Amino acid sequence: MIIVATATAKEMKSAFASAPAVKQGEAVEFELNGHTLLLTVTGVGLINAAMVAGRLLDRPGVTGMVNLGIAGAYNVGAYPLGTACYAWQEDWPEFGLLDEEGSVDAKGLGVSLGHVGKKEIWNRILLNPVNDAEKMGLSLPDSCLRTSSVSVSSVTGTGERAAWLKTSCNGDLENMEGFALAFCAAQKGVPFLEVRTVSNLVGSREKEDWDLNGALGKLGDITAEIFKG
Repeated sequence: MIIVATATAKEMKSAFASAPAVKQGEAVEFELNGHTLLLTVTGVGLINAAMVAGRLLDRPGVTGMVNLGIAGAYNVGAYPLGTACYAWQEDWPEFGLLDEEGSVDAKGLGVSLGHVGKKEIWNRILLNPVNDAEKMGLSLPDSCLRTSSVSVSSVTGTGERAAWLKTSCNGDLENMEGFALAFCAAQKGVPFLEVRTVSNLVGSREKEDWDLNGALGKLGDITAEIFKG
């Protein structure tokens, strides 16, 4: 059974149009093309995502986790609106010691988040999307672009902050749940795949830099490819 997590009910419905409605915090079993899925809506943010993942990953028979949703891009020239992407890395830029210039030293507290095997985890976790998709029997479409993802607690609202995150984290996409889900899955030793579609230019609130409907529509298309028989 593969856990499929989205932050919102709208993302879940866009991904699986034929699935029953899923409310925040719920988990609903769903069969699709020979795959047994456990659909869950975590709610927005790292705390909500971690609470739901921690609970569901303890269920017997779980063979992996997939995180689907939308995300902002730091460079829409490289990752245009509507583009489907998979993450090879997740960063949490807010973990650590914040200095007066706004930089964060992940090791400044002297205490890490924990371990995955023998590796100590601070503010970054490396993913294995191609191998993990194969382990779960899923198809990773060639049209998906490989990206480095950044998980934040507050949506970035300025170009200056977006530029800082892009540079300091080597970031391509910005989301609000991926790091928590990836870390939980890694600690449980189950495969993990994060796929998102680009909905906006990070840091901009201008209408022309956003296309939520286009990103949600593309999410449904790419989900169908991932879970094809």
